[in-house]
Amino acid sequence: MLAQRWMWIAWPAFLAAAVMEMLVFAFVDPLELHWLGDLGWSRQGIYTMAFFAFWGVTMLSSLMTTMLGRSARDLNDGVVSEPDPDLAMQGLGRD
Repeated sequence: MLAQRWMWIAWPAFLAAAVMEMLVFAFVDPLELHWLGDLGWSRQGIYTMAFFAFWGVTMLSSLMTTMLGRSARDLNDGVVSEPDPDLAMQGLGRD
């Protein structure tokens, strides 16, 4: 099950990173980027590092989506308690 969850995270992130790579470098020449000075990298090196950066960012996004999509039963090892109605009524501003 853990391997399946990692594939839910890694595979969509890989595809999104590939699309981002194509879109960004369709309009930007990597040898004209001078944000960190002249790195002396080849085009292929810049493409590779950019792809892994895009993949890392999109993997974080997929990881957060997977984490936020978990049910209470998954998070509490199958134990789900019902809310106490008396405590729920106290927070409604009724005195």
